[in-house]
Amino acid sequence: MRHTQDLTLPVPAVLAVVVAGDRLLLVRRAKAPDAGRWGFPGGRIEPGETLADATVRELREETGLAARAGAVLDAIDVIGPGHHFVLVALLCTEPRGTACAADDALELGWFTPDEIAALPEAARSAGVLALACRALEAASRRTKQGPLR
Repeated sequence: MRHTQDLTLPVPAVLAVVVAGDRLLLVRRAKAPDAGRWGFPGGRIEPGETLADATVRELREETGLAARAGAVLDAIDVIGPGHHFVLVALLCTEPRGTACAADDALELGWFTPDEIAALPEAARSAGVLALACRALEAASRRTKQGPLR
């Protein structure tokens, strides 16, 4: 068990794991705790927001894109000096709009898993490659199954 005297209550947040074909959208974060690192767009859930609503809002604020928020891919604890975030990663498909880095994003790009793996480990958020692979697998299953009725 970690010492909790330096931590605040866990902060619920979302990650928008956007898939388009064999590529995933990553942003280079401007703010701590992952400033300068490549990761998925996302942020805090506002009071009264659903996971899907928060994911779509954060995606729009950071990238200007809209997408369809779908299945939960994972829930991840990010604990560091003075912070504890619980990140809920949602698969996002059907991206539309013109992407541009805004808000907490310094820049953005569309990456294949191989391109993510080629980034130095210190230049990407923890777990981003594994989550990218999980998202592509989930998107592939969704495509094979067809639309939900």
